[in-house]
This record gives sequence, C-alpha cells and structure tokens, in this order.
Amino acid sequence: MSRIGKKPIKVEEGVDIKLENGKVKVKGPKGELTFDIPPYITVEKKDNEVIVKPIEKFPKRLKNQVKALWGTTRAIINNMVQGVLRGYEKKLQIEGIGYKASVQGKDLILEVGFTHPVKVQCPEGIQFSVEKNIITVSGVDRQKVGQIAAFIRSIKKPDPYKGKGIRYVGEQIRKKLGKKAVGAGA
Repeated sequence: MSRIGKKPIKVEEGVDIKLENGKVKVKGPKGELTFDIPPYITVEKKDNEVIVKPIEKFPKRLKNQVKALWGTTRAIINNMVQGVLRGYEKKLQIEGIGYKASVQGKDLILEVGFTHPVKVQCPEGIQFSVEKNIITVSGVDRQKVGQIAAFIRSIKKPDPYKGKGIRYVGEQIRKKLGKKAVGAGA
C-alpha cells in the first residue's frame, strides 16, 4: 500500500476537477492543467474529495511499479490542485560583479560573464520577474517551474571558490579553500 496514495485529495472552493477519457482536468482561478492517468490507476471524485486507487487486478510482477505510480499520481494531482489555486514560484539569486538579469518582453536576458547575453525563452504558463539580483520564476505547473529554475541555475552554477553564479535563494554553497589558504607545498 502506498502511504501517499491512500490519502484523499481535498478539493477547495474555486477549483473544478473533471475526469474524462483517462484524463484529469483541473481548473481554478490561476489557470487550467491536464494530466493523463497512467495504466493500472483509477481516479474517482466524491463530493469535494478525489480518491486515487490502483485497479483490482494487475500482474504481480508490476506490483512495485503500480504502488509507485499510485503515490506519484496522487502527488501530481494534488500539486495541480494547489497550483491552479495558489500557484508556485522559485526564486534565484545572481551573485557576481557585473552579473545582471532583465526581462525583455516575456524572455529573460542574463548577463553572467559570457561574451554574449544569454536569452532564456519563456515557456507557456511561466512568468519571469526580476528585482535587483533576484529572479522569480512563477506559474501553475510545479514541475515546469522547477525545471525552468533548474535550467536557469545550470547556465552559470555557483563557483565553489568565490560563490559567483546563479543559485536558489537560501541555498548554501560549500566554498573550497584556495591554494594560498591550504599552503603551496610547504
């Protein structure tokens, strides 16, 4: 039994869930998301709750995979409900002399020590905002927000010696000692 999968999903006011043709459609004040229900999993709607269950009969060799899919499906649907209601955001911090970011139209322009500015195109359902050295990536789809934030961070990962680069707000970077601090072959 999946511990996460067993929990029902509470649907708050303002969120509408439709189950049709093997898909879950979640609509709320911030937007709309859809998800294909994987095989061997069923989704039922009762009153203001959504219940995710595995089907009764499935091959025994797939037991562990079905249990994993059960919990994952429940978590994804719960994230969809929270996303269309409240939205998600990730904040990144730029650190380094001359490093800066700006929003041009919908796209994000990064100047992080390369010979040319790096342009990050904004996918559908995602918004960028920049305030001083903080980049905010926001949207209704938790996976997309995290994926785009990770991509932006990967453009210029934090340097382990000086700490320059792009990092998540609150992320701790373990700094290494340089040659002089360690001692050059004494």
